[in-house]
Amino acid sequence: MEERITDILEQYFAEEPNFQDCFLVDINHSSNKLEVFVDSDSAMTFDKCRRISRKLEKDYMDVEQPLGEKYILEVSSPGVSRPLKLWRQYVKNIGRTVEVQLKEGDKYSGQLKTVEPSHIELEAKVRRKEGKRKVTRVEEVEIPFDAIKKTIVKVTF
Repeated sequence: MEERITDILEQYFAEEPNFQDCFLVDINHSSNKLEVFVDSDSAMTFDKCRRISRKLEKDYMDVEQPLGEKYILEVSSPGVSRPLKLWRQYVKNIGRTVEVQLKEGDKYSGQLKTVEPSHIELEAKVRRKEGKRKVTRVEEVEIPFDAIKKTIVKVTF
């Protein structure tokens, strides 16, 4: 099912001029519910989600009925509560505040400054021990992608 949805959406994004900057982020499904998370390099609008939903219904869900006749289909952007999964999402969020949890357990919070194919760079507050006391300084921190467990965009007001 996931492979079929991916094929349909990749073709749709390639062919439709208003959707060429869209990309599939994730697919979740249960017995009768399908959630499709799509993002865009520009704004991900309600209208884009609605049109993607209609495309999936027309070309797949109603024809092949992978979840039966009665199903729930939700197409949305990932939202700020969901971790970043793809390189393109990191690029889209340059300049925003993120919280990065490493596989080894350390956490960094700071402004996402640079995204390279192998790593990201944050401007983060780092606590270091200097002598007998701890000092907090703002430093550039380079984090390899393979060390990241999850990254969440933090909403600031």
